[in-house]
Amino acid sequence: MSKNILFITADQWRGECLSALGHLVQTPHLDALASEGVLFKNHFANAVPCGPSRASLYTGMYLQNHRSGTNGTPLDARHTNWALELRKNGYDPALFGYTDTANDPRAFEQNDPILDNYEGPLPGINPVGIMGENIEPWANWLAKKGHKIPSPRSDLYFNQREQDTGAPAALDMPKEHHVTWFMVDQVMDYIEARQDKFCVHLSLLRPHPPWIAPEPYNSMYPPEALEDYVRHESVEQEAAQHPWLDWALKQANFIVPNKPEELARMKASYLGLMSEVDANLGRLFNYLKEKNLWQDTLIIFTSDHGEQAGDHYLLDKLGYFDQSYHIPLIVYNPDEQANTTRGTIRTEFTESVDIMPTLLDWLGIKTPIQCDGYSLISTIQTGTQPQNWRTEAHWEYDFRNISKGEAHEQSLGITHHQCTLNVVRGQRYKYVHFTNMPPLFFDLENDPEELINQVNNPDYFQLVLEYAQKMLSWRMNHDEQTLTHIKLTDEGIICQDVARYWPKPVALAS
Repeated sequence: MSKNILFITADQWRGECLSALGHLVQTPHLDALASEGVLFKNHFANAVPCGPSRASLYTGMYLQNHRSGTNGTPLDARHTNWALELRKNGYDPALFGYTDTANDPRAFEQNDPILDNYEGPLPGINPVGIMGENIEPWANWLAKKGHKIPSPRSDLYFNQREQDTGAPAALDMPKEHHVTWFMVDQVMDYIEARQDKFCVHLSLLRPHPPWIAPEPYNSMYPPEALEDYVRHESVEQEAAQHPWLDWALKQANFIVPNKPEELARMKASYLGLMSEVDANLGRLFNYLKEKNLWQDTLIIFTSDHGEQAGDHYLLDKLGYFDQSYHIPLIVYNPDEQANTTRGTIRTEFTESVDIMPTLLDWLGIKTPIQCDGYSLISTIQTGTQPQNWRTEAHWEYDFRNISKGEAHEQSLGITHHQCTLNVVRGQRYKYVHFTNMPPLFFDLENDPEELINQVNNPDYFQLVLEYAQKMLSWRMNHDEQTLTHIKLTDEGIICQDVARYWPKPVALAS
């Protein structure tokens, strides 16, 4: 039996946005995937924005170890990743979309075009259908279908605006010509031509902005039903929570538009793009079933990060709020051992760093020691939470701006290297630690919207101390350890390949 892999990411998808979880967005095909697999309800990204998050997703490492902290910060070439490991084991990982990898400049000639932007392909992956900022393949495909291609080509995403809201109107093209349809068609054509096992990474842009969809998706959700946001009554009240938040709410690229109707229209299109992605994934899933490949294919659906979508008066992915980090995760394991867990919803904390170990474990490939995450295969097969599993989710945010100098660092009174924060998020409590700014502490049971910072409330002092210690222990336990388990002796090299926790949360593949 050939073991196939379909690894899907849909960019900027919030974790609660699945109809299987009771959200108003309609995702029937992902719901069906969840009914045949396992849905992990408390899944979190380990960093934002795209580049740092994907570095964790692809290497299984926390940001503190891979250090690719911003879009464009190179990913050290010494780190392996899921694609390199699969290639070592006879697979040809194929990319459709993008990986947002800033490749290590030390590994290339200075004038190599791969160093011109941060959208290089992940080392080890075969870029069969690259689609990032460069949309030339899609544009050429549209031209053959008679579309007039604008200049710049990115205007294909923006053809008109609504007069009443100022937000983008529906795309003036049939849904069968949109970029998501095009990319899914590419994947099916690739699989059709394969004579051997396949490993496909389908990295979809949507529902990432620009929030504009073809019909019927652009008008699927009424904007007037979407004007309920998680936030204080005023921007001023929101900004008073923390100096960093005060700064963020003054940035034009982060603050919501002035017109409430424009924001609601944007949110409606955001949800519409999700339903469009779902419909196209349904085509792909049906194709796999028709070709008798479904029963041999591990399918992972997730995202790189979430989206504020107006909550806390913010747009984009940033900061410390759950909306930017809570993302979906559905895993379909075709093996018979997973039959007893099909259709279940898991509530333990899982993280992006768990994806690489999960992919490798399913194929019987040993997890590299660099990985900070753990395989989910045991949970999927047994339905039980491994002993000593994490009790909190963790993430990091590096908000330095290398390309624009130190302007915002100076406005915050911190240095370039102090533009970082760490989060420990449990079921009830959440602690946010800034390198050189005040911390925050939220009681999520009494304040699920994260509006009240309790860090200076005497009733919470002991808990704040406890969570600060949790964070310190977490970081210490996940210090980079590539060679720390090896010793050179006069009797030869000694290697103690031990887990970070005892007993092991999940046995490593042999």
